[in-house]
Formats: sequence, structure tokens, C-alpha cells
Amino acid sequence: MQNIINLMNGLHIYIIIGLIIIIIILFIMNLVILKSLNRLEKRYRKFMRGSNNKNLEEFIIGYLDSIDNVKNQYEDIRNLYKELNSKVSCCIQKISVIRYRAFEDVGSDLSFSIALLDEKNDGVIITGIYGRDESTTYAKPIDSGLSRYGLSQEEQQVLEDCINKRI
Repeated sequence: MQNIINLMNGLHIYIIIGLIIIIIILFIMNLVILKSLNRLEKRYRKFMRGSNNKNLEEFIIGYLDSIDNVKNQYEDIRNLYKELNSKVSCCIQKISVIRYRAFEDVGSDLSFSIALLDEKNDGVIITGIYGRDESTTYAKPIDSGLSRYGLSQEEQQVLEDCINKRI
């Protein structure tokens, strides 16, 4: 132990000089770090300031509020779409018309059959028969593409044309 103390007494100048050099190096490193930190802080403040002196947090909160509003509008539109889609499926979507001559003694094709069907092929066939002395119009209901009443050749043709139409 005494040897170590004697060795240190002889080298204490060198130890002090070494410690001073280490302190100077640490001081220089501290200055470099502070300068770097100062530049980083300036960049951070500039970044957080954003535009129109609003900071980034206000921008993000504003955009998140906008996203919430869009989600609510999306849900409203989605519900409206479902409602409209269910209503449209029951509307007339396919139409077919055929004109023909019902009687040989009547000129022109003044008789007609019209098929009006929805998405499920439910609807009606309206037929108008024109003759010299009288004209008759009648309707036949259609359920799933079938009629419970007998169909004439023209009515069957207009029904098939209407069923085969694309929506």
C-alpha cells in the first residue's frame, strides 16, 4: 500500500495533467452536444409550429375529427344504400314490348303485349287486343317468371324476352 502511495506522489503531476485533458475533452464534447441539441430543438420547434402558426398536434386532432365525421357519413350513406337497394329490387327493372296483329282483318300491328318485371321476375303482363269493333286490355300477374293464367304465344314470347334481359 505504501508503494502505491509513493508511486502516486511521484506521478501526481501527470495524473493531474491527464485529468485536465479529460476534462477539456469532456467540455468540448459537451459544447458539441449542446450545439447539436440546439439545432435539433430549432428544427423541432419549426416542425411543431406547422403552418399558420398552428402546431402539429392541432393539425392531427383536426384530421382525426374529420376522419370521425367521414366515418359517420359513410355509415349514413351505407344505411341509405341498403334501404334504397331493398326498394329498387321491388321496382320494375325489366321491360319488354311486342306489337302484333291479333286479327287478320285488321291492318297494322295495333295489338300489343308488355311485360313489366322486377329483379325477382315478379310483375305483370299487360295485353291490348285491337279489333275493328272493339278493343280490350287486360293484365296477367307474373310470380317468379310464371303466370297462373294461360299465356298466348305473344305473351309467352314477351315474358321470355323480359326474363332474359340483363339488369
